[in-house]
Amino acid sequence: MVAQSSSAMPMDISHKQALAALDPATLTALKEPVDGPGLMRLAIHLLLLAMTGSLVAILHHPLLLIPALMLHGIVLVFLFTLEHEAIHGTAFRTTAINRIVAECAGFLLLLPPRYFRYFHFAHHRHTQDAGLDPELASPRPRNVIEYAIYLSGIPYWRSQIAVLTGNALGRTAHAFMPIGGRAAVKWEARLYFAAYASLAIVTIHAGWTWPLWYWLVPALLGQPFLRAYLLAEHAACPLVADMLENTRTTFTNRAINLLAWNMPHHTAHHALPVVPFHRLPQLTECLRPHLKVTAEGYVDAHRHIRAAWKRS
Repeated sequence: MVAQSSSAMPMDISHKQALAALDPATLTALKEPVDGPGLMRLAIHLLLLAMTGSLVAILHHPLLLIPALMLHGIVLVFLFTLEHEAIHGTAFRTTAINRIVAECAGFLLLLPPRYFRYFHFAHHRHTQDAGLDPELASPRPRNVIEYAIYLSGIPYWRSQIAVLTGNALGRTAHAFMPIGGRAAVKWEARLYFAAYASLAIVTIHAGWTWPLWYWLVPALLGQPFLRAYLLAEHAACPLVADMLENTRTTFTNRAINLLAWNMPHHTAHHALPVVPFHRLPQLTECLRPHLKVTAEGYVDAHRHIRAAWKRS
């Protein structure tokens, strides 16, 4: 094993066997979608954005403004976890709400939801498969220098710009993308480019500064925290098919679970992706005796990730 394990866990039980052992009524209840929890979580996330944005507006001294920009950026970039839930259709029961929030979050994060859906669903089908998981197309950090570059967020922005440009030019023949979806992804990218260009023209003409201070700079400052969070999901986990072993559950505080829409319960999410975010803690408790890779917080998770460099 390359990550933390419990000596009491039955290592030979797969996620499919663990799920099959659960009461059918319990599984049915866990998978039931509703709108209420998602709307409440969305309201909280938007309120946090308003609060951190207000700090940016009222704090002008650099020693105060920079932390405010960073805090606003963290809340902003963690809209990724909302988009992630929305493309799964598990943030809300109502399909239209999922689509709207996915578009809004995707626009802010340079991550168009149609493209992301194909990419991410391939990741679910082939988690930790070195030949098929698109998340493994770019190597994860293997030393301190690569680690620092990854956490900077620079590779993310560079990759997203390249992908968006390529898709807009019709270069949509990604291995994970079905032929029938390529036209929609191409036009999605073109619409995004048109929207970004229109906003840039209006911003320059009107002399606006708010896109810089409430969106672009915060997104750059917040991205390293999202990178650190995402790296903990699968890095230093075995390249095997069992979701209980190839995915890490990070037991963390309520604030991070709130901001990340309960995605630290990542093993539960991969074991049964149709379970809505607000029921993932329950599913984690059901699977807890069988979890094979866990961490007690993100400092612990990254300690295991860095330790794996030496072993490899």
